[in-house]
Amino acid sequence: MARLKIYTRTGDRGQTSLYGGKRVPKSHYRVNAYGTIDELNSLLGIVLSKIDDDRVRKFIHGIQHDLFVIGGHLAGAKVELGVLKTRVDEMEKLIDWMDSNLSSLKSFILPDGTEASTFLFFTRAVARRSERELVALSLEEKVDERVLIYLNRLSDLLFMMGRYLNYKASVAETPWKSKIE
Repeated sequence: MARLKIYTRTGDRGQTSLYGGKRVPKSHYRVNAYGTIDELNSLLGIVLSKIDDDRVRKFIHGIQHDLFVIGGHLAGAKVELGVLKTRVDEMEKLIDWMDSNLSSLKSFILPDGTEASTFLFFTRAVARRSERELVALSLEEKVDERVLIYLNRLSDLLFMMGRYLNYKASVAETPWKSKIE
């Protein structure tokens, strides 16, 4: 089997191919949407390098696989998205479990704490951007709502994971205050 080259030179003029061969500008809504999903997945790789909680690690690894499916779907590949509903249900159960271990939030908190938690909070912000890119795409083209729901729940999960890992490390949360003291 011939080895695939990393560079093709086909994108040197600002165009890329969607699955199936259709050429679009690299700034196309669809390319922005799956590009941000790719960025999110890469950040999750960084998160994995920072945490030692096996349950969280295993779940994040599954999310990475899901994001490849979502990215492929957004690039135009025919992929099965039925698993996303199950995964959202699993996310909600994990969120509820982590929440049961944490104190109730009485205010917004700053995205700080352990290195792993801060990376999770940052990854959550990128998940939110991914969601915004997907909404922008949905204004131009049909987007499967399961993907939107998945990304919305994922950002909630990443926030809770950040809180949970701070809790496990006995790192106090920093409440946001409207006035700096």
